[in-house]
Amino acid sequence: MKDRLIEWLNLFLMADVFLVLFSFAWLAVAVAGRAANVSLGLDLWYKLWEPVFTPAIGILMGGAILSGIISWVSKRLQSN
Repeated sequence: MKDRLIEWLNLFLMADVFLVLFSFAWLAVAVAGRAANVSLGLDLWYKLWEPVFTPAIGILMGGAILSGIISWVSKRLQSN
């Protein structure tokens, strides 16, 4: 059961990493477009920042910490 939970957590975190990386790439392209006076969705990115990207970054950080704690506890229990 624990292994299955860790597997799902890692899969979810991997998808979340790609969402965060996509949002960063979108931001970089949109800022470059704004500098060239081309609309590439920077205003939409700003609208999605609070409801989508901020929680995604928080979930990524929390999940990484949770995954590390689970791994640490698991190693401690196996060594005892």
